[in-house]
Amino acid sequence: MPTLAVGNKEIVPPRSRTACRSLPPEGAQPCLGRPGAAAGPPPRSRTAARRSQGFTLLELLLVVSIMALATAGVSVALRDPSETQLEREAERLAALLEGARAQSRAAGVPVRWRPTPRGFQFEGLAGGALPNAWLNADTRAYVAAPVLLGPEPLIPPQAVELSQLQHPERRLRVATDGLRPFAVQGLP
Repeated sequence: MPTLAVGNKEIVPPRSRTACRSLPPEGAQPCLGRPGAAAGPPPRSRTAARRSQGFTLLELLLVVSIMALATAGVSVALRDPSETQLEREAERLAALLEGARAQSRAAGVPVRWRPTPRGFQFEGLAGGALPNAWLNADTRAYVAAPVLLGPEPLIPPQAVELSQLQHPERRLRVATDGLRPFAVQGLP
């Protein structure tokens, strides 16, 4: 089979005629890149040149938002369970007091709430109408006097402070001004 010499290399021509057309003419010097271009590395496109300069604003915002979401997820996952339990107890108590207030107005009977050594008690409602125990046995309630819940639409301003035996320094307050519903408030 005949060989072609290109530069100081010998090239074996392919067998098909169409492939023979792609061979460089005899004596031609091979070069990299486009025909007629100077030898050397190919030129970079605008996108490649821009990428090598740094990050775009969109890329930076994306990274910052991902980091913020990850941080928020970790902070929720590492939350103190005793603090969460106290918040849950306070929200539950606010809902129970509002429920008893509605039942008192509907039935037209006075209802009082007071804490007991093992939980709490609604006086004036039929037995078993509302729960009378805390979700966590360590929860304690502090009030100056029993909480009056009705039957009048306006009641005096009242508050109940909740804490837990494990962390007595953490306290939440469930209060009303007499017109608005009972709501959970943090203590300073």
